[in-house]
Amino acid sequence: MSFDVGAFMLQTVPFANTLGVVFDKVSDGYALCRLPDRADLHNHVAGPHAGALFTLAESASGAAMLSALGDQLSRAVPLATGATIRYRKLAMGEVTAEARLQVERDEVVGRLDAGERPEFEVAVELKNAEGVLVSEMTVSWTLRPNR
Repeated sequence: MSFDVGAFMLQTVPFANTLGVVFDKVSDGYALCRLPDRADLHNHVAGPHAGALFTLAESASGAAMLSALGDQLSRAVPLATGATIRYRKLAMGEVTAEARLQVERDEVVGRLDAGERPEFEVAVELKNAEGVLVSEMTVSWTLRPNR
């Protein structure tokens, strides 16, 4: 990828910037992001609010998707079409999100080349500072061809 996906995400998705999402590694359908522990993002039990965790995971999924398909932005707009999240344990402190594209890049581009509107998923695992899985999310994406 010839551009800084993390910087692009923070510029085009200002809410991720507001929350302080940090993009540590982004490459080839993979992203590792983190949400620093901030009191203003806490919920009533002193952990990150569910909305902050959702934003972290969605941001990571977008970065993973763009790292594989960002070169298609000139002809299609990426759109999240759905997401499911499962909160497994109380998240405390800093949280990381690891996102992985669940389909081969060539399959998505081939469907776009065929005039289709491809749909695909990105899986995300959220872990606390000790590496314990606290949440899982699947984000469904599409590439809407430009008109």
